Amino acid sequence: MITQVCKYALFLPIIIVSFLFHNCESKKETVEASEPVKEDNSSTDDSSDNNKVTEAERILSFLADDALQGRDSGSKGLEKAADFIQKELTSYGVVPFKTSYLDTFVAQGENTYNVLGYLPGNDSKFADEMVIIGAHYDHIGTAKAVAGDIIANGANDNASGTTAVLLLAKKLAEQKSNKRSVLFALFSAEEKGLIGSKHLAKELKEAGKDVYVMLNFEMIGVPLNDKDYTAYITGFELSNFAEKINEYSKQPDLIGFLPKAKEFNLFRRSDNYPIYESLNIPSQTISTFDFTNYDYYHHVDDEASQMNYPFINTLVEKITPAVTMLTQTETKEIKFKQ
Repeated sequence: MITQVCKYALFLPIIIVSFLFHNCESKKETVEASEPVKEDNSSTDDSSDNNKVTEAERILSFLADDALQGRDSGSKGLEKAADFIQKELTSYGVVPFKTSYLDTFVAQGENTYNVLGYLPGNDSKFADEMVIIGAHYDHIGTAKAVAGDIIANGANDNASGTTAVLLLAKKLAEQKSNKRSVLFALFSAEEKGLIGSKHLAKELKEAGKDVYVMLNFEMIGVPLNDKDYTAYITGFELSNFAEKINEYSKQPDLIGFLPKAKEFNLFRRSDNYPIYESLNIPSQTISTFDFTNYDYYHHVDDEASQMNYPFINTLVEKITPAVTMLTQTETKEIKFKQ
């Protein structure tokens, strides 16, 4: 979340606390990164919810594994993550947005790429309109060593958001009810200055694409502390996005306002912002990092083992009806406030 320089300034107190008080856990064994890990359906609990939690854990654990070396842009680990994401999208029936899922660009002298999947709209009246569901899948690679560990796995930041996008891609592809087209955008080089989303925003503007809204996911791996809503949205006061998500999902306490998000201007510090700035559309980020509930920002202990998978699953389940409605409404109901 946020560009690397800005984010260190914002979260330095949290980072210092985490270094002083956390004892590093031993690392899990790495997994082979060339193929998506198959879901284990051998559990005696055959409930639907249990299987969905397993799916979230399968995806996130792969992306945050040591084998991916912290997913720095331009690295072999990021290549493995991109390959995994492509195979996931293919298995859902989500097609490439271009001739390939990979959209290559240069970030600070390194070739890297966004991964872009596309679900064409099924209504000719609305198919040219596009909803973007996004998250960044890169991280910083390494961080200050703790007990000999230097891999900054980026489980919460932002394998969690990437997992939400993939789960939503699978759900929407299964539903086959989207009138509008959906672009699933997994961004690289967010940690280097939102470069991946700037690249996509420029491409979409130059191509004259009719983009309705963009909904971004960032750091959703653990619940909020002592809030009467499940998640917050950045730029809360700028549009009716939160109100409509709550209405569409029939969950009046799903999305709320976090004062700290406005205080630290988080609206400008994730991949929603270049889309908003370039295309002048409602483009906002959903998050559950509230500055008190997670100590391991840009830290080697931002591990898959720290994630709350039932919570991730619940959040995705709750928001799915709202995302579905974004693709179906007869008019563009998400609007800026005057």
